[in-house]
Order: sequence, then C-alpha cells, then structure tokens
Amino acid sequence: MLRREVKISKRVKQDQTRVNKGIRASEVRVIGSDGEQIGILPIAEALRVAEGEALDLVEVSPDARPPVCKIMDHGKYKYELTKKKQEAKRKQKSVQIKEIKVRPKTDDHDLATKVRHIEKFISNGDKVKITLVFRGREFMLKEQASVVLEKVVELTNEFAQVEQLPKFEGRVITMLLGPK
Repeated sequence: MLRREVKISKRVKQDQTRVNKGIRASEVRVIGSDGEQIGILPIAEALRVAEGEALDLVEVSPDARPPVCKIMDHGKYKYELTKKKQEAKRKQKSVQIKEIKVRPKTDDHDLATKVRHIEKFISNGDKVKITLVFRGREFMLKEQASVVLEKVVELTNEFAQVEQLPKFEGRVITMLLGPK
C-alpha cells in the first residue's frame, strides 16, 4: 500500500499542470477557450463554465495571484507541448570534435591533405583538434613542431579560427580550431 502512494506522488511531480478538480485555489482568473479573459471566478463556477463548453480547466500559471486557468482540451494541450519539445530537440545541433594527428616531421604534401580534411570537418560545423605527437628523440624538435602548427593555422585561416592555442601536455601538443 505504501509503495502505491509513493508512485502516485511521483506522477504528480512529473506532470506539474493541475486540471479541473486538482486546482487548489479558491479563486482563479479564467481565460476562455477563444482566448478572451472571463475574469476572476470562484473555482466551482469556473469548473461549471468549463464543463458547459465540454472542455477542461487547466492551470496555466500557478504562481500568479490569483492563479491563471484556461479553458481548453487538456489532452490536446499535452500533445502540443510534447510536439514543441520534440521540434526543439530536432533543431538542436550537436558539435563534434574531430581529431587530426600530425608529427613534427610531417611533410608539406601530407599537411595539405590534412588541411583538406580539416576544411571538410569545419564546413560540416564540427570543431577540429590538432594533435602533434612526439615519439622517441623527436622531443628535441620543438621548434620544428611549432613551425608545423603555424603552417596549419596559416593554411586554415580562411575558414577556421584558433579557439584554443597550442598547449603542451607531456609528449603531446594540442590545438583546437573552430569555424569562423
């Protein structure tokens, strides 16, 4: 028995809109089904008006004094709210971070190929993380590594901008590029 009561209270918390007899206020400001304001009415009279139109009395703004209720079809109202949420979710664009790896001794032709890949990723709206990895004794070629990163920035400055400057982390230098 106790479990059932807990489940009911969770349902009430999920759906915050109060409908018909679930409205607790003694007086409410009523808006008609056509959008016209009817006025402040006692809850019993507001429920009678809603029943007369064969619709529900839905609490739209519970924080107002007195609470604002609208006469409408509650099922249709919930359906429209879920549709709006789905539409907003569909319009959201998630940005991915693509990674391009280079080495201090990466040749110009290979770098040009990687720049074409960067251009493709950025044109799709993604960000690109350039990772320069040192192996073995290459760690002594820090100047050459900075030259490679400068070339990448120079070749991509038409369509990309540096969002995160080159950062040293152990044997790896990372830099983030984003669309202009």
